[in-house]
Amino acid sequence: MRLQGKTAIVTGGASGFGAGIARKFVAEGAQVLIADLNIELAEELAHELGEAAVPLAVNVADNASVQAMAKVIDQKFGTLDILVNNAGVTHLPKPLDEVTDDEFDRIISVNARAIFLAARHFVPAMKKAGQGAILNVASTGGVSPRPNLTWYNASKGWAITATRGMAVELAPFGVRVNAINPVAGETPLLKSFMGEDTPEVRAKFLSTIPLGRFSTPEDMGAAACYLCSDEASMVTGVCMEVDGGRCI
Repeated sequence: MRLQGKTAIVTGGASGFGAGIARKFVAEGAQVLIADLNIELAEELAHELGEAAVPLAVNVADNASVQAMAKVIDQKFGTLDILVNNAGVTHLPKPLDEVTDDEFDRIISVNARAIFLAARHFVPAMKKAGQGAILNVASTGGVSPRPNLTWYNASKGWAITATRGMAVELAPFGVRVNAINPVAGETPLLKSFMGEDTPEVRAKFLSTIPLGRFSTPEDMGAAACYLCSDEASMVTGVCMEVDGGRCI
């Protein structure tokens, strides 16, 4: 029960890595707000997890939506101890000069602007409280970019730099900021990363991961739990690769 008594937000928490993080947090004693555009999936997961989980429809790239989420936190939890910026999108693999304006804008809005908006609405209370843990879900793509995902890679590189900058600036207030860098996993985004999901494409992708498997939601949940728990009270500004050795 490493998160006993803690309150947390997990954006994009209804499926994939976000759901793995939400499940782990509840198992470790936290109350979790599952923030997701897909309210039906969020409600399903909340029903599975019980009273400790609260579903909420949120567009993390929209200021008014994030502001409304902050009001829900005040009403239901009172305070926020942990913020996990997990929501993310990508584009289908394609040459960098063929990505459309709409695709680029969506990537920047969800992968970068959302972190900015969450900080705007939740950091002031954490600073006032003198404590808090923020976790940004970045990617190995931000460390070791792959061709044809250039603008996605760039958005995750932004998240990594933002994590380090936030960590330095917020440390004097007792707020820790870290990131995790997963490799592709069994999530709804897997097909988008690979372009197509065939045994041949999977085998080729897995050959680049020394441990020989994809990241799982459980892997992300375990890493997130540690970084957001008091066990990691001396850890800030770390971008932990949870990638089976992909970036070595």
